[in-house]
Amino acid sequence: MRSMTLVAALALTACTEMTIQPVSSDGQKPQGVVEKANGRLDGRTLAQNFIAVVEAVEPVAERECRARTTGVNCDFQTVVDDRPNMPPNAFQTVDANGRPIVAFTVGLIAQARNHDELAFVMGHEAAHHIAGHLTRQRQAAQAGASVFGELASLSGGGEQVVRNAQQLGAAVGARSFSKEFELEADALGTVITQKSGFNPIRGAEFFTRIPDPGNKFLGTHPPNAARIATVRRVARQGL
Repeated sequence: MRSMTLVAALALTACTEMTIQPVSSDGQKPQGVVEKANGRLDGRTLAQNFIAVVEAVEPVAERECRARTTGVNCDFQTVVDDRPNMPPNAFQTVDANGRPIVAFTVGLIAQARNHDELAFVMGHEAAHHIAGHLTRQRQAAQAGASVFGELASLSGGGEQVVRNAQQLGAAVGARSFSKEFELEADALGTVITQKSGFNPIRGAEFFTRIPDPGNKFLGTHPPNAARIATVRRVARQGL
């Protein structure tokens, strides 16, 4: 069963451009999408389009999840974070019962330039769950904390020193595979986006509008160029 929380604040969001026409697998644009070539959409229409994208992408993500995993909760829930002054962002988490949650801030929805960008972001976040990235990141953090804590203890550090070392180790461990996870999610997100009837290459164009993290040591995200290249490579391979 699918469900979505869409706050009323979204309907009050400032206008934004929505000019790219997505198509579904049968050549038709997803039901409910309203388009205005070279025009601007009001907040209510923007909300309607977001719902249409979710309704197109969510079942595809669930099918991919069930096909690629065993014993994993694939009943995605999409929510909108309506907290004021939140920056444009999207993230994946799970609730207390292990149900996967894909969350969008109002700012991200408002700044998306087309339906393909919204679809790609949703596919990317769903891919994090399908690939088990939260669990793998937690395991890496635990391993890092254990190793750093043991080293601090062997060097004669006191309780506080060991605790600090464990915290540092957890941070290092959590970041160790973050770039790899992002590229994995970009690749699977591309597949989900395509199967939902959207264009992942156009969807990934938002990478050209955000700051490039470069290739920093222990950075959390790979360079934007690497992410765009991943999307193009997977998209060329087809479904």
